[in-house]
Amino acid sequence: MTVMQTPPDTARTSPADICSAPPRRPPRADGQDRYTISEVVAFTGLTAHTLRWYERIGLMPHVDRSHTGQRRYSNRDLDWLDFVTKLRLTGMPVADMVRYAELVREGDSTYPERQDLLESTRRDVLTRIAELHDTLAVLDRKISFYARER
Repeated sequence: MTVMQTPPDTARTSPADICSAPPRRPPRADGQDRYTISEVVAFTGLTAHTLRWYERIGLMPHVDRSHTGQRRYSNRDLDWLDFVTKLRLTGMPVADMVRYAELVREGDSTYPERQDLLESTRRDVLTRIAELHDTLAVLDRKISFYARER
């Protein structure tokens, strides 16, 4: 089972643990979704090294293997990687991302902790956005100054 999978007995009764923006549509239908690491690299833009590292640190704790030992990723794995990539863009520390993954694996009882972690990250993102808006205003003033002086 991957991090994002819900055990079969609770799949119909528990709300989905999703991010607000839907992930990119996977290239294959469920049931035909066995991707090699090179296919996942091409789809996600992540490197094979990063994918292996995510697995090693517990961010991708269970990736299925073929009978020859090659990694086989599923659509759920691609969805999870899409979410992890968004968390990385927020600036969330890797340790917090791993903690979030652990909480997901622990089940629905961890919703409050997951919410706290995401709310904290959201506050950090809003602070960074405000800083970027201030920086943009400075750039706009300088650009306007130079445009007038031509």
